[in-house]
Amino acid sequence: MLDLKWIRENPDAFDVALARRKAEPMSEMILQMDEKKRHLQTELQTAQARRNEAAKAIGKAKASGEDAEPLIKEVASLKTSVQQMEADDRELSSQMDELLSGIPNILKDDVPVGVDEADNIEVRTFGSAPTLDFAPKEHYELGADLGMMDFETAAKLSGSRFVVTSGKIARLERALAAFMIDVHTEEKGYLEVSPPVIVRGNALYGTSQLPKFEEDLYKLDTGSYLIPTAEVSLTNLVNDTILTEAELPLRYTAHTLCFRSEAGSAGKDTAGMLRQHQFAKVEMVSITTPEQSEEEHERMTGCAEDILQRLELSYRVVVLCAGDTGFGARKTYDIEVWLPGQDAYREISSCSVCGDFQARRMKARYRPEGAKGTRFVHTLNGSGLAVGRTLIAVMENYQQADGSILVPEVLRPYMGGLESISAET
Repeated sequence: MLDLKWIRENPDAFDVALARRKAEPMSEMILQMDEKKRHLQTELQTAQARRNEAAKAIGKAKASGEDAEPLIKEVASLKTSVQQMEADDRELSSQMDELLSGIPNILKDDVPVGVDEADNIEVRTFGSAPTLDFAPKEHYELGADLGMMDFETAAKLSGSRFVVTSGKIARLERALAAFMIDVHTEEKGYLEVSPPVIVRGNALYGTSQLPKFEEDLYKLDTGSYLIPTAEVSLTNLVNDTILTEAELPLRYTAHTLCFRSEAGSAGKDTAGMLRQHQFAKVEMVSITTPEQSEEEHERMTGCAEDILQRLELSYRVVVLCAGDTGFGARKTYDIEVWLPGQDAYREISSCSVCGDFQARRMKARYRPEGAKGTRFVHTLNGSGLAVGRTLIAVMENYQQADGSILVPEVLRPYMGGLESISAET
């Protein structure tokens, strides 16, 4: 959520920021509502003060034998007026919160202009796309030929966009997650967390999935939700908390299942396991001071890149343009891995800096050293990596002409020393 005080003081800059996201100007509407609310609060405070003053005067009037009836009537009238103004204030506050919660984050100045992914700008690349002397297969073809990836049975169990993996492919997926977690915790300074995958609505509000993106979520009969990403659980560890500056930065990582309805992706990536309703992801979350957040964004992106480098997978990093940057982000790097079966780069990680946008919604603050007051923390999140998509990348990049799949060297200790996956293994 944005700072109302900043909007009040910078209405033109606010409208310019919205225009970068192709949104209509809103400063006039917000400031009119804000003025109405502030005027109402002034009237309310005046009425409350007069009610208290008149109530005290009743006792004095009775003690001195004066007629207290006019004061009694005034207090009764003021009580009714105050109750109505309090109700109006609550309604205006609710309307203001609803309005502000639907406004996207302010983009950083260096986010490129653009409408969609075609306007994203490549920042750097790593490695070269492998040269295969045979026609490469896509992951779902490889998995089916090995008898270790079954979409038909998954459809019978759960519907479309699910998969059953088995045997060494299932173990390879588990090995990838364990490898990622070990690197992030043992070398990168992240604390491993095993969080709930069922959360209340206020947690999703805090990380800005609600109310705007409810159709993308799985809601339970209890009113709670399945997480679309562990970002929700990990970031909300500091919900309604005041930290000390010495505690920051906090860095968390988790390997969890994630659940998305993919409501806006009908007909997109329907083949294979590139876009699933249920998938595994290793998530990274950082909680920092405002001064640390930009450097932390680069660091986090580097942590995700390091996983791909150790797997010896070719990738590129792009900075998302204004039109492709997510609702809660100020700036996002996407890491796209090369998939020979698709002959294309596909997203495998997004690393975003959110500034204090989520912190304001969560009331997550810290107290600077030596200061009496508090400031909002800055939050960051990134995939480190999407496990299923990394599995796809390994299968397609390490495929052999005979349909077998080499196991990357860094994963072999997690695979009991296995060097290759074939139909016989």
